[in-house]
Amino acid sequence: MALTGRSKNRLFIFAASLLLMSCGNETSTTAPDTASSAKAPEVKKIPAPAFNPDSAYAYIKAQVDLGPRVPGSTAHAACAEFLSAKLRSYGFEVMIPAGQTVKTSDGKQFALKNIIASYKPELQSRVMLCSHWDTRPVTESDTKDKDKPGDGANDGASGVGVALEVARQISLLHPNVGVDIIYFDVEDYGDNGNEDSWCLGSKYWATNLHKRDYVANFGILLDMVGGPGAVFVKEGYSAEMAPQIVDKVWSAAERLGYGNYFQPQTVRFVGADDHVPVNEQAHIPCIDIIQYNKATGGFPDYHHTHKDNMDAIDKNTLKAVGQTLLEVIYSEQ
Repeated sequence: MALTGRSKNRLFIFAASLLLMSCGNETSTTAPDTASSAKAPEVKKIPAPAFNPDSAYAYIKAQVDLGPRVPGSTAHAACAEFLSAKLRSYGFEVMIPAGQTVKTSDGKQFALKNIIASYKPELQSRVMLCSHWDTRPVTESDTKDKDKPGDGANDGASGVGVALEVARQISLLHPNVGVDIIYFDVEDYGDNGNEDSWCLGSKYWATNLHKRDYVANFGILLDMVGGPGAVFVKEGYSAEMAPQIVDKVWSAAERLGYGNYFQPQTVRFVGADDHVPVNEQAHIPCIDIIQYNKATGGFPDYHHTHKDNMDAIDKNTLKAVGQTLLEVIYSEQ
């Protein structure tokens, strides 16, 4: 049948419509899925709060006022209660695992009191701060009363106090990550010349984690972090086992203007300390912020003496260390 002119026009319009519909369908099937390709919202960086050195100083003095925290002593038991109560008051879940014992090199056996505090334990991204909270039973580096314990203001109490002030700040302004504060017990009961006799609390924890498959992004050990004019070099073992964490912390200190405290050279001067089992047994990259004595190439001259009292604590040093820690924690996602 022959088509009229009007029929031809209608056929042309119909064909053109089909072509446009086809092109439209093709475009819709190949267009990107905006719902699936949308980027996840970025987590907002929270500016670090201001670390209060007066508060940290008060926490250190509170420990010292209890007396030497030698394992098995009344002061040791009282300090465990004080620290646990403070951490709970700042919203941390606190445990002291029961039934754990360690034997020292002189044959004594102690009930181990590792104090483990967790902020938002459900979060997978975590930062771990640690310090030892016990004091040494003797002051063998002194010239008198060597068989008596000292205050342990810097060697032990300073790291505990700084971490406690960090916990207080976390309770006021919540970071984007979980934070664990672990106070290791029976660190300072070792024999000089026998590295295996030190750090019994951290060694036990590293092989008997408080939580199955516990892991943290990294750990920072605080040991002697309150001395006047303290210098913190990049401790050799830390630089070897966790160089990226050393760089993270030292870079933060430099940005904040604390480069005179956190100096760039690497020095291996620590034998045994709590970060070693954290690295080697728990497999968590952990560094040691510990005071270095340039004059002796070792520890401060008041180390393991009766001079390690509140005179060995300086608020400016506490501020430098504490503010650096907060900067690192609040920069984590």
